[in-house]
Amino acid sequence: MDSVIETQRQAHEEIERYEITLYSLLARSQPTHETKLQTEHKAAQVLDRLSARVAALKALYEDEDARKAETDALTAPSQPSDLSEFYARLVKIQDHYNKYPDVAAGGFDLELAALLEEGNQDGVDEEEYEEEDPIGLLFSGEEAYGKYVDLYTSHTAYNNLKNITKRVSYLQYLDILLAAQVGKLHTELPRETLRTKEYESYIRTLHDYLLSFTKKTQPLVDVDSKHQEQASEFQKKWEAGEFSEDWDSHLSAKRAVDAAENDNIWCSACQKGYSKQTVYDAHLSSKRHVKAVAKQATSNQPPQNPNGTPFNHSVNGVTSQSAPRNAARWTHLASFLLVELASTVSDTKSNVERRFSLTAREREQELLERSKPVAPPVNNAENGGGEEEEEEERIYNPLKLPLGWDGKPIPYWLYKLHGLGVEYRCEICSDHVYMGRKNFERHFQEPRHAFGMRALGLPNTKHFHEITRIEDALTLAEKLKQEGRREIFEQETTEELEDDEGNVYNRKMYEDLKKQGLI
Repeated sequence: MDSVIETQRQAHEEIERYEITLYSLLARSQPTHETKLQTEHKAAQVLDRLSARVAALKALYEDEDARKAETDALTAPSQPSDLSEFYARLVKIQDHYNKYPDVAAGGFDLELAALLEEGNQDGVDEEEYEEEDPIGLLFSGEEAYGKYVDLYTSHTAYNNLKNITKRVSYLQYLDILLAAQVGKLHTELPRETLRTKEYESYIRTLHDYLLSFTKKTQPLVDVDSKHQEQASEFQKKWEAGEFSEDWDSHLSAKRAVDAAENDNIWCSACQKGYSKQTVYDAHLSSKRHVKAVAKQATSNQPPQNPNGTPFNHSVNGVTSQSAPRNAARWTHLASFLLVELASTVSDTKSNVERRFSLTAREREQELLERSKPVAPPVNNAENGGGEEEEEEERIYNPLKLPLGWDGKPIPYWLYKLHGLGVEYRCEICSDHVYMGRKNFERHFQEPRHAFGMRALGLPNTKHFHEITRIEDALTLAEKLKQEGRREIFEQETTEELEDDEGNVYNRKMYEDLKKQGLI
């Protein structure tokens, strides 16, 4: 058995070196989203190994018997010529290296060096460097290295649900998911749809994707603990009956009780109350009632009694409430994940709107640029000038002035000269604010404004320059249509033409006579 004290000392050393490595990783400059995500994933690996060492060290300290036995053996009086313990440990070391002859010395140092390696430092080709990026393989092309979410599969499943009134576009679907920040998720769906197996499968798939995406984009966040807390919170709320309004499977029975209390005539087959005897008698011959009676006769479930307590059935220990309970649980957890990813979903919506305004050539160019490998960050610490460059990067900018071409804030007089402190709001661009007159005039030819004009069904021509309100744009478009009709009418009535005999006619009359063959 190895020395307990030596194992503890080695564990303390490894924990300390892991902490230094973690600090070195988090202290690096992270200029791009890709670099930041790669650093966070490496930091998460260090934290996992650090936690494993701490757990092992805690177990060693709790084992008091082994520690006391070794301490007693070391402090026991022995003869100067007694080297039995030394030779016993020497034999263990020799046996270990005979068993593993190819083991490298300083394996822990190589492990730390691999974690601190920034990639492509040895002049490796870009194609080979791209293949060796494990983080990029975690995301699809639509997710763009974790910047956006890919919910096209969930959008298709949502449109295929039963009893939905209208199919929604992808942008409208993202708006529905963003509504989870201020209320419940999928309140627009009818209750019959929420209790179907298709909805349960859809919401579970959506939850699994959001959970996986959150873990990939937030490796330093303990997502599992938060997820478990939300699951426990849902269990308490479900037992308290806070979800009974939307998910209670016996809601129809409660309505039957209310109908009975109001002296209504209750139909157990249709599960519906009627206020008049004539209406009740008329519905007995309807196709719906006949089908309901036949279904009730073939099923083993007894009819619900509006004057009593509805019976709770169970099949193999699973109650009838299990199906809506599972769907409610996935919906609650998916709402929590959507709140955590609200900024990412919002960025995804903006990206989809931007891509709608791009041409096919611009989309191909964007895909080519995205397929290029991520440039590794420059390690300034090895050049000896890391501290000086870090001090230069800390720029004092209390007025939040925009940066110039040299990366430093522009002078305040130049900021006032260009009017960069003046806000220009454009209602067509979803109330986006542009700082400065130059940026405001430039935005009329940008994709955001072009998409807004296209959504209104208007051309983005020079006639609509300086128009920022939707009402003004629609009014101007109607005015331009009227002026166009007037110009055509004036051309037909004012333009004069002369025939071979010298008679003068306006264009309309001349064309009519020519068609009739009189000229």
